[in-house]
Amino acid sequence: MCGIVGYIGDEEATGIIVEGLRRLEYRGYDSAGVAVVRDGKTTIRRAVGKLKNLDKVLLEQPVHGTLGIGHTRWATHGRPSEQNAHPHEVDGITVVHNGIIENYLQLRQNLVEQGRTFKSETDTEIMAHLVAVETNKGTDLITAVKKALAQVRGAYAFLIQSEKEPDKLITAKNASPIVIGYGEGRNYVASDIPALLEHTRKFCFLKDGQMAVITREGVKITTEDGEPVEAAIRVVDWSPVMAEKGGHKHFMHKEIFEQPSAIADTIRGRVRMEDAQVHLDGMSLGDVTKLNRLIIAACGTSYHAGLVGKFMIEGIARIPVEVDLAGEFRYRSPVIDEATGVLAISQSGETADTLAAIKEAKTLGATVFAVCNVIESSIARECMESGGVMYTHAGPEIGVASTKAFTTQLVALYLLAVYLGRARGTLEKARAQELLTHLREVPQQIERVLSQEAALITIARRYHKARDFLYLGRGPNYPIALEGALKLKEISYIHAEGYSAGEMKHGPIALIDEHLPTVGIATQGPFYEKTVSNLEEVKARDGKLIIIATEGDSKIAATADDVVLVPANDPLIDPILTVVPMQLIAYHIADLNGTDVDQPRNLAKSVTVE
Repeated sequence: MCGIVGYIGDEEATGIIVEGLRRLEYRGYDSAGVAVVRDGKTTIRRAVGKLKNLDKVLLEQPVHGTLGIGHTRWATHGRPSEQNAHPHEVDGITVVHNGIIENYLQLRQNLVEQGRTFKSETDTEIMAHLVAVETNKGTDLITAVKKALAQVRGAYAFLIQSEKEPDKLITAKNASPIVIGYGEGRNYVASDIPALLEHTRKFCFLKDGQMAVITREGVKITTEDGEPVEAAIRVVDWSPVMAEKGGHKHFMHKEIFEQPSAIADTIRGRVRMEDAQVHLDGMSLGDVTKLNRLIIAACGTSYHAGLVGKFMIEGIARIPVEVDLAGEFRYRSPVIDEATGVLAISQSGETADTLAAIKEAKTLGATVFAVCNVIESSIARECMESGGVMYTHAGPEIGVASTKAFTTQLVALYLLAVYLGRARGTLEKARAQELLTHLREVPQQIERVLSQEAALITIARRYHKARDFLYLGRGPNYPIALEGALKLKEISYIHAEGYSAGEMKHGPIALIDEHLPTVGIATQGPFYEKTVSNLEEVKARDGKLIIIATEGDSKIAATADDVVLVPANDPLIDPILTVVPMQLIAYHIADLNGTDVDQPRNLAKSVTVE
């Protein structure tokens, strides 16, 4: 995953591009660069590492011009280095790229045989050579790009400029995001909306197989074969401040505290209490009584949301649910028919494995739909032709470790479960009203959990030097144990494992000693007594116990070294509450240890390549 920004207009391009890249740095931070064309000459500045390193280079060696492109990189082909940093220039053709060219080796061999010399290890330089081969023959830039695209296979978003035609930018996409921003006498291109919000609210989301020619006067969109496409321009009402830290030390901290409002936004307008109905705007599932099985496909944190969703949908709607890691789904020859629904869950809507899974499911005849946060993303568009998409309305999530996107996914899955239960006749009106009432209490209940931050900081200080952690939960809180362990690993680099508490005696108990902190979830409900029994086994072996329990539990303190209390709610809603202290514990441990919380090493916000 990488960040792309392009500008053409009458102002200095460099500042606009770099500021846009700053808002996209969560997409990749191995290296960064800009390329500006002026007086028929391209000037490139690149730097390894975060964008601040590029800032230093530009301060010492400024570049000027009103046409330019920029890039912040997450390495896929070629190690992070200045040589491999984008943009890449060949014979006056400059390219930035997000994605992977799958036939890179064959194309590179062909070009080498033609006498072409490569300066980098990247697959991106291939595109610059392919276009340059054509323009050196006298072919115009648009035709040259089309011919190059015809040779390329893979996921890509390209942005291209030429010294010979300094009046245009060309962009093209397949399975990687590109948005075009419209201005007056100037236009913009980027990988994501936040990069451009300071300059425009009018956007067009390029679709797979499309390319656009962007000039100062306007934008012309066609298919890669040259067929004209009418631009669907949308006005986006996000404010640039939504992508700023808002006084918090890190974006992740800000986003943890945004969860009450994000959840309220996800519920808002979707619940009709008088008849206990849920309105799934954007979804068109048809006759859901014909669905006899549901498969959830997702990766990472979204996979954990899917595991919780299984409990919600089976418990409320009584539909059998399987949960698959999207990267495994299409390689196991899944058994699917027209009575199977496949639900993709993705924060970004660009996760390559999840996108591939739903394309495979569509080929096999399944009804495909999605829970997603990003409007007009690739997964969202893919599902619009089938079962549709339910947006979570979490707003931009800048921190790489997902927080508010996860809890809003859980809320969306709960709403979906109630919708399916009512539509299939497995959920009575009175019970549905009760469930929806519980859900509407969640934003205020999370605020009560967040008010305990001081106590959670104390816990973090007590355990932040630990080398390993164990997380335990049962039922719908078992996936929260997995998610809690993942959060700690992602941002603090401390080894952590999540298990079902019932699995303790099947191996993990061997790890318990006085040096291993264990975080257990023991909220009131059908799993309470069994879970407490499992946690007492940890205590009996001198393990340190941090227990998340329900308000009013007067017994749990006898077992725990530290207790965090969450409000009482329906057991199926518990995960939305219990994950919040997990997030804060991980955040404060990472902050105390001095790691890069928002941009942890080796990770990017969305994995757009397999």
